[in-house]
Amino acid sequence: MNKLTKYILLSFAVVLLLISDVTYASDELSGSNTAWILTSTALVLFMTIPGLAFFYAGLVRSKNVLSVLMQCFALTCAVTLLWVVLLYSLAFSDGGSLNGIIGGMSNVFMMGVTATSLSGDIPETVFAMFQLTFAIITPALIVGGFAERMKFSSMLLFSMLWMVFVYAPICHMVWGGGWLGELGLMDFAGGTVVHINAGVAALVAAVMLRERKGFPSTPMPPHNLSMTVAGASMLWVGWFGFNAGSALAADQSAGMAMLVTHIGAAAGSLSWMAREWSKQGKPSVLGIVTGMVAGLGTITPASGFVGPLGALIIGVLAGLICYEATQYIKKVLKIDDSLDVFPVHGIGGMLGTLLTGIFASASFGGMGLDNSISSQIGIQFIGIIFTIIWCGLFTFIILRIVDNVLGLRISEEDEETGIDLSEHGEKGYN
Repeated sequence: MNKLTKYILLSFAVVLLLISDVTYASDELSGSNTAWILTSTALVLFMTIPGLAFFYAGLVRSKNVLSVLMQCFALTCAVTLLWVVLLYSLAFSDGGSLNGIIGGMSNVFMMGVTATSLSGDIPETVFAMFQLTFAIITPALIVGGFAERMKFSSMLLFSMLWMVFVYAPICHMVWGGGWLGELGLMDFAGGTVVHINAGVAALVAAVMLRERKGFPSTPMPPHNLSMTVAGASMLWVGWFGFNAGSALAADQSAGMAMLVTHIGAAAGSLSWMAREWSKQGKPSVLGIVTGMVAGLGTITPASGFVGPLGALIIGVLAGLICYEATQYIKKVLKIDDSLDVFPVHGIGGMLGTLLTGIFASASFGGMGLDNSISSQIGIQFIGIIFTIIWCGLFTFIILRIVDNVLGLRISEEDEETGIDLSEHGEKGYN
């Protein structure tokens, strides 16, 4: 046997050994799934800063633009630290006798979360970071309900308490092994955990803080729609990580989730635009981007369960129903939900969660149901009602506590001046 032949055989043997090692490792850790969830994590964080921050900042008046940017940025930081200290453990660890409602303390300060610990076939560090980005965006969404009138200190205290007593329990009950997940609630990426939670909290806050000075008689148009459209575009792209990443794998479920997310956004945009066009006489830029957010929020709970047909119907209904809800809240009920969080995210989350029980059925091109359509709708309805009651009750209690400790609302003089100057001593524009 000549030297060349020996070298070839030796190289072949080395390659076989490497392949066997890779195969062995893949039984425990999936590199492809890990890479996709790492990418999705960055996309979801991108939704909050800069996406949601720009979207909201463009919608408020120029004297309050910095306050919204500051709130989104500060919440990103504060929720991160609270997640490390407590929230991750409450959401995803074993809660013992209370496991149906809340997790335990086994992962406080991220104890047990190491470089080698796994969640499924991805590192637990990646799973924890991915779920953190969902926790970050939820209180940031609530900001839109009380924009332009809550004290910054009160916002921080309220948000931290709300994350402990509302977000963490609902997250655990739906995704962390709690009773709603065990019941069979289908919430792929946050119809209950994120959107209904945020929408209901925003509505309660808007009612308790009362309307802004001049509402509804004084027009309060967005000060920079270009910024809003830029933020909305970032949200659209980031939402692919939000929904498709929730498959926690780079597989067929993630692919379908990405496709139906895009369909839902496009359908929501155009149906909102068409309804507004027919009613107001002109299609507005604000309308089409708000319809996009409505479509995305509504498809979120259904994204890993429905097919293209279901996504199309859900998106169209999202634009139409959320548009009417927005008009009803402001013009009939006269509730000053500043940036339409409840009618867009709250109503959208409820609608999407309910319709999941229908369009996940294989007869509509979905991934299939473990129950009959009627049984699944019943389970979805229970999940919606429970989330509304839990969130509404605890949000009210927390706001009352914060009001007694710090006071919720800025003074009339500060509101006239603008939160940028009164709370932060700065101006967005010179």
